[in-house]
Amino acid sequence: MVEKMLPFKKNDTVRITIDAMSSEGMGIGRYEGVAIFVPLTAIGDEIEAKIVKLQKNFAFGIISKFIYESKDRVPVDCPYFNRCGGCVYRHIDPENENKIKEERVKDCLERIGGFTLGEGGIEFEGIEGGSRYNYRNKAQIPLGIDKNNKLIMGYYAKHSHRIVDNKKCLLHPEIFNSIADVFRDWFEQFGDTVYNEETHKGVLRHLYLRMGEKTGDILFSLVINGDKVKNLDKLAGMLKLNIPNIKSFVLNINKEKTNVILGNKNRIVFGQEHIKDILCDRSFNISPLSFYQVNRKQAEKLYNKASEYADLKENETLLDLYCGAGTIGLSLIGNNNKLIGVEIIPDAIENAKKNAAENGIENTEFICGDAAKAAAVLNERGEKPDVIIVDPPRKGLDENLILTISEMAPKRVVYVSCDPATLGRDLKIFAANGYTPVKAKAFDLFPATSHVETVVLMTKK
Repeated sequence: MVEKMLPFKKNDTVRITIDAMSSEGMGIGRYEGVAIFVPLTAIGDEIEAKIVKLQKNFAFGIISKFIYESKDRVPVDCPYFNRCGGCVYRHIDPENENKIKEERVKDCLERIGGFTLGEGGIEFEGIEGGSRYNYRNKAQIPLGIDKNNKLIMGYYAKHSHRIVDNKKCLLHPEIFNSIADVFRDWFEQFGDTVYNEETHKGVLRHLYLRMGEKTGDILFSLVINGDKVKNLDKLAGMLKLNIPNIKSFVLNINKEKTNVILGNKNRIVFGQEHIKDILCDRSFNISPLSFYQVNRKQAEKLYNKASEYADLKENETLLDLYCGAGTIGLSLIGNNNKLIGVEIIPDAIENAKKNAAENGIENTEFICGDAAKAAAVLNERGEKPDVIIVDPPRKGLDENLILTISEMAPKRVVYVSCDPATLGRDLKIFAANGYTPVKAKAFDLFPATSHVETVVLMTKK
């Protein structure tokens, strides 16, 4: 039925020109008006594409042959790129990657949000790009066994849970690759069983690494399906000997049959449960379950822009929803401001309280709970924050939360978004409830991937 509606069938080869990019970083070309999504392409590529999957109104293809290669292309610098799902833009030069992401944000603001950009509309301040090398201060590395019973570890292949064994990820700092090498050596000599998602058997699930870029501190967490690991003392000894910057070794217990990486229980092997980093001249404790931006240099630029938009005056109150370990709120406020932070993860709230104390910031309150429910309670008790900042997950904000924020009537709302589509949707609801977006700027916190962050200032009509 599907094939009759399209001008081609599966395994056909068609000639197309790539003229747009999808939100996931795939090139889009059209054949007789039907969109075909092709990975590893760039705008301007002219190709023969083999059709590999059909949908009702569009299709997916793969490159069969290049007719003409786009001027946006650069030589690929990673041997795993064609198979690994970590990056999507290593074949496109960084300047054009920034253009793609900037256009995506602008499109979502205009098409989904219904706003105009420029004079009389949102003042769009462009995009702040960053280096695509060694920027991740966090790595979540799944573990597996290949057909030769050898350990494999790396990113998953695109749209799958098939691990692509990666011995040198260009997104990771070099020390993460060194830690992975030590773990491989330990596994070959002493290792325990490796977790199998299908059978739910085996012990070793993930390596979970975090680093304080300014301090150099490293947290090594081994996620396990069980309560103990064979020869754990050997692993601890090898890490201490070869990676002296590891300040914390934590076992994270996750016995659930789930794709969620971390469990809720941690056991310290050595050191403390957290490490420290410096961000915007403030000191922060980071534990395994705390939210902390993975690209510190770009995060500082983003937070500085958020601070500019928030424009906190003396004695004003800031409500920080989805506050994580308190990084945004504590970075924005001064000594004469009050901060109320809300976060659903208990460990993050404890980190936030410690972070406030260690930075000498006293006028704070941190609430553990769902953002929408906590905001409603604060509204009922008569809290009237002058500025509200939100930094939600990709799904964006619940409409009831937007209504509650509007009812609290802050002077300014600052929205930090990691998904332009849900941002556009939410801004439209805010506008219908009295808050108009006036300024926006995009930040690339995840160079070479499809992700982009945006900061928006809204003011009350």
